Amino acid sequence: MKARILLVEDEAHLASGLKLNLTLEGHQAEIAPTLRDAGLKLMDPQGYHLIVLDVMLPDGDGVAFCAALREAGNHAPVLMLTARGDPEDRVRGLEAGADDYLPKP
Repeated sequence: MKARILLVEDEAHLASGLKLNLTLEGHQAEIAPTLRDAGLKLMDPQGYHLIVLDVMLPDGDGVAFCAALREAGNHAPVLMLTARGDPEDRVRGLEAGADDYLPKP
């Protein structure tokens, strides 16, 4: 099954690499470099099967965005992919509604 995946990532080289690899695996990936762009893309009635979400974005906090998604009733799985790897950050992300939390190397 071809999954629709939203990559919310402001680092262009990382976002492009993720998109390329997901596309090679047969998925449809779209990049949103800001939370504003992500919000607009999430208005698409087709929805997404997965949201890969950075925490530190130029226009806001990905953790707060995740909490707002859950509050609005969006239950698409969220994988937080971020440079913030402290245990407190992981707990905060998971408590906000993320399904998994992966620190960037």
